[in-house]
Amino acid sequence: MLGICRGRRKFLAASLSLLCIPAITWIYLFSGSFEDGKPVSLSPLESQAHSPRYTASSQRERESLEVRMREVEEENRALRRQLSLAQGRAPSHRRGNHSKTYSMEEGTGDSENLRAGIVAGNSSECGQQPVVEKCETIHVAIVCAGYNASRDVVTLVKSVLFHRRNPLHFHLIADSIAEQILATLFQTWMVPAVRVDFYNADELKSEVSWIPNKHYSGIYGLMKLVLTKTLPANLERVIVLDTDITFATDIAELWAVFHKFKGQQVLGLVENQSDWYLGNLWKNHRPWPALGRGYNTGVILLLLDKLRKMKWEQMWRLTAERELMGMLSTSLADQDIFNAVIKQNPFLVYQLPCFWNVQLSDHTRSEQCYRDVSDLKVIHWNSPKKLRVKNKHVEFFRNLYLTFLEYDGNLLRRELFGCPSEADVNSENLQKQLSELDEDDLCYEFRRERFTVHRTHLYFLHYEYEPAADSTDVTLVAQLSMDRKSVIQLDLANTKKAMIVPAFETLRYRLSFPKSKAELLSMLDMGTLFTFRYHVWTKGHAPTNFAKWRTATTPYRVEWEADFEPYVVVRRDCPEYDRRFVGFGWNKVAHIMELDVQEYEFIVLPNAYMIHMPHAPSFDITKFRSNKQYRICLKTLKEEFQQDMSRRYGFAALKYLTAENNS
Repeated sequence: MLGICRGRRKFLAASLSLLCIPAITWIYLFSGSFEDGKPVSLSPLESQAHSPRYTASSQRERESLEVRMREVEEENRALRRQLSLAQGRAPSHRRGNHSKTYSMEEGTGDSENLRAGIVAGNSSECGQQPVVEKCETIHVAIVCAGYNASRDVVTLVKSVLFHRRNPLHFHLIADSIAEQILATLFQTWMVPAVRVDFYNADELKSEVSWIPNKHYSGIYGLMKLVLTKTLPANLERVIVLDTDITFATDIAELWAVFHKFKGQQVLGLVENQSDWYLGNLWKNHRPWPALGRGYNTGVILLLLDKLRKMKWEQMWRLTAERELMGMLSTSLADQDIFNAVIKQNPFLVYQLPCFWNVQLSDHTRSEQCYRDVSDLKVIHWNSPKKLRVKNKHVEFFRNLYLTFLEYDGNLLRRELFGCPSEADVNSENLQKQLSELDEDDLCYEFRRERFTVHRTHLYFLHYEYEPAADSTDVTLVAQLSMDRKSVIQLDLANTKKAMIVPAFETLRYRLSFPKSKAELLSMLDMGTLFTFRYHVWTKGHAPTNFAKWRTATTPYRVEWEADFEPYVVVRRDCPEYDRRFVGFGWNKVAHIMELDVQEYEFIVLPNAYMIHMPHAPSFDITKFRSNKQYRICLKTLKEEFQQDMSRRYGFAALKYLTAENNS
């Protein structure tokens, strides 16, 4: 025993050094980032832009500092290797079969527990701290139903993926709408080391439909009660999350908490942070029974194997039946029933620290869960008001949520080094195509984008579709308003026609959209509206013939001209966009050219129109304007496209080369 403790003391001493070196480095950097009591940016570029004191000597100092930082990082890596070796030589007399393989470089692991272990290093027990294997799969269950919930789930998943260092297995209890949307999303997302299984929520309705529920989540808000039956019998533990959750840390830290459960503890929950279960919110307020403030079920750790052995199904059903005799319905869905069970069986709960579920509903004690941003782990928007909830720090929380809402999910397609992933046919095909490209080609990025599979989120907004009996369905690919009378009149289903929707624009950020063509023409005459790109790129829409459109009452035909790029309505079987044109430039032009060479007629609709609203310049148009190489590559791709047109269509494509040379 003495030998074991000595070995662990060496291990703890090495761990202490590992924690101290980055801390000292940070203090050094922090103290060096102030000048005359004022903060100075550590970025040389930022300093040049904002600090008049920037000089060549300060640049050398910063370069020296960067070199020193790299040296410290190398020392850290060497120390970690030594730490791993020492850990490998340590005696194997440990509780359980799990050994800590997280390094501080690979992820946050459970650094809080590591620090606690250092503090307790002189204790006689020399106890092993909770651990998560490096490539251990973390299981997450989420109930998701409908369009809005599927949208929220994506933001939650992005926040988890952003921080994660472990393989993930998502178990999604979803209705048919959410499954269709999310199955397509994950299939096109192709995130390594992520598996997704779906469970039909509609088949589970009969399990909970007998429980009256007043909560806005409806019947789906009760389905967490039946997870022991729904999830695979060989699944021992799972983290259960509401869709309105945002992670601010690695989910592995939460997974590690399972190792702290003792005895008959099978539920990990955070105390409810409102006074709801205290019964004092208003006169005659009568909540379901709960232990003290009760517990919030937005984040749950479930030990499924033990719950099944305890006959959880029978336990919660009997409790619900008994309480419903007096309560008549639930107010907070599954949370009421979980709390009623815990009231009778308090030994079931392991209470999580409240930073694992910072509840942002009105009038909560959530501010007591954190003193600093670094304390935050999980944010829970558990108010019907969601982002409009009242909280002293709501602006910070809102910005964090919006960061993940708008985050490019493609950036999360990163491999987990050292963790084997299941073979994915789509991913393998993509890698094969990319390997055939020449990385030294100056236009490599353009060519690479041609093979990129983009995340596809079907029906981002609420959508109900019923096929039309006369096969005149129209899919709107932009914000426009049109009369389907036109589809039938022009026999679009049986002829090659491209219906042009005339495009206009405004320079005003606020605009009352014209309700008729007459109102639009009036706004055009007053200078509130302009024909699209009139000021910068007249050629793009000039062939629409806006002068004729002003008085037209029936559809009229126009001819193709060089650089023509109108917005069109076409049949589904029309030629696809050429995928070599990504970002800014020539995507619509090339498509219209392809329609023309395939002898599509361009028909302008007399009573349809669309208006382009002003917005900030896109990243790609900024690159086009500022990067000469971007423009050179675009010109190269145009020439290659025209050569391909000549090979495919022969003499018919000659006019496009002539028009390009004359333009």
